[in-house]
Amino acid sequence: MKIWNFGIIGAGLIADFHAKAIQSLENAKLVGICGSNRDKAMNLADKYKCRLFADCDEMLRSDEIEVVTIATPSGAHMEPVIEAARHGKHVLCEKPLEITLERIDKMIESHEKAGTKLGGIFNFRFNDTVKYLKEAVEQERFGKITYASVHVPWWRSDDYYKDSWHGTLKLDGGGALMNQAIHMIDLLQYLMGPVDSLQAYTATLGHPIEVEDTAAAVLRFKNNALGVIYGTTASFPGQFRRLEITGTKGTVIQVENSFKVWQFADQTENDTEIFNKFNQIEGGGGVSDPGAIPFEPHAKNIAAFIESLESGNPFEISGFEARKAVEIILAVYSSSKNMKPFYFK
Repeated sequence: MKIWNFGIIGAGLIADFHAKAIQSLENAKLVGICGSNRDKAMNLADKYKCRLFADCDEMLRSDEIEVVTIATPSGAHMEPVIEAARHGKHVLCEKPLEITLERIDKMIESHEKAGTKLGGIFNFRFNDTVKYLKEAVEQERFGKITYASVHVPWWRSDDYYKDSWHGTLKLDGGGALMNQAIHMIDLLQYLMGPVDSLQAYTATLGHPIEVEDTAAAVLRFKNNALGVIYGTTASFPGQFRRLEITGTKGTVIQVENSFKVWQFADQTENDTEIFNKFNQIEGGGGVSDPGAIPFEPHAKNIAAFIESLESGNPFEISGFEARKAVEIILAVYSSSKNMKPFYFK
């Protein structure tokens, strides 16, 4: 069995999840970490008994490193991703891939030219409930889908934003949508397909930050279904995230990683088993504390990337796929700013 050697660029909170996830996999080894905050990087290197690289350049010049994960602030993803391509390293990048489509496209292009793989991290996709939801959509069990929505009513304290890159235009690129609700927006487009148009409002209501802490949008999908996106970090004390899909033959309401409703016109015994297995609320760690989430979905995300490297098959969250959620979020910002609908090409 081949062991893939990983490096982590970035030493903040999410880097700890990357490290824990990598070390949990039999076919992955964490070789080293680097970060702009040397003390944090040193602490992580000590914690996971791996090498502390002086900087990104030293890590990428190492022949030992084969794959790097990017855990820097969102608006600082592009530069190490492009440098990694130049050094022939595969890259798995935290969400959002970047904060503008122009920067994302440069990242994708660099890896296409280098012949290396660029993948994104959307760890929510690897929760078991999502697999069943995706199958139900593909099997057309909802009949004609009429409506789909995601609600992310989370809470972040002012301390979360204080003396941090969070909540800044330069490095966060947005607020409650770009940083928090992006996971659910990715799931929405993954399940429902492309958005045709949207009308949105954003506001900064509960925190002294540069970006939105509350956003709401009404959507029309290419399949003509209607939908809603709601995301906030100003809903004390934070509530469970929710996804709903309904149509002429079925309704599913997912709360966290569980099903509150799983009902179809052609109900089967398997449906009863699925509902009984997943009807207890599981999750909820991120509603007010971004550190209170499990690392296992990250591990599954990384394992899927490794499988793609080994098989040569496309990675399901390619750079192009990870781009889609950012495109929707930027459309929300555009609609809100211009006070008019946004139409996708």
